[in-house]
Amino acid sequence: MNRIDQLFSTKGQNILNIYCTAGYPALHDTVTIVEALQQSGADMVELGMPFSDPLADGPVIQDSSTRAIANGMRISVLFEQLKDFRSKVTIPVVLMGYLNPVLQFGVENFCRACAEVGVDGLILPDLPMDEYENEYRPLFEQYGLHLIFLVTPETTEARIRKIDSLSKGFVYAVSSSSTTGKNKDMTGQEAYFARLKAMGLKNPVLVGFGIRDKGTFQAACASSNGAIIGTAFVKAIENSTNLQADIAGFVKGILA
Repeated sequence: MNRIDQLFSTKGQNILNIYCTAGYPALHDTVTIVEALQQSGADMVELGMPFSDPLADGPVIQDSSTRAIANGMRISVLFEQLKDFRSKVTIPVVLMGYLNPVLQFGVENFCRACAEVGVDGLILPDLPMDEYENEYRPLFEQYGLHLIFLVTPETTEARIRKIDSLSKGFVYAVSSSSTTGKNKDMTGQEAYFARLKAMGLKNPVLVGFGIRDKGTFQAACASSNGAIIGTAFVKAIENSTNLQADIAGFVKGILA
């Protein structure tokens, strides 16, 4: 069973998924951060693959991508870093990125490399749903990779149901139609979350965008299976001189 499925079947609620940018703040911090997140109590890690034009990301994550690329991070470097990480890391790890670098790497080569190192799923916001269904779905499934799609408050019910039928692992519910890092709370989104809950989707739902602290995490969990925190975490480690301590303190602040 895929580790994402195992997580939702055993825990199911209050899932904490933390986003971090591979190769940030320093090139070889990637696995150190993933291990520290696991030790601190995160349930899942969303590992960002830096890209020069990240459409869904706000300025903080864009800046982290720019810094990681300047550090020398590339997809080939990332797979080299992840080569043995499963000897210590047991929680699910999802790669988040954009289609262009994956195409340059070669889609099958990318999927094979993901399977070889132990990646569980992918989030590719600019991969069209129809293109995935008609071209790439058999390849992703061959290598045991769950593809996770995003929905927004404006996504129609018909499209949500189509996304749910194609997604595996979970559905990523964007809390607002904006980029990451906007300091919006959950106020006014109750109807949107209630609509998703009432649809009885086959996949669990994790809420992302704007989740930054204990309060917003709890608000998201009240209407879904858990939440994804990105920008706030990236900020928390930006100038860290002690990653282990800073990561432990951040996660404790969310879960305490």
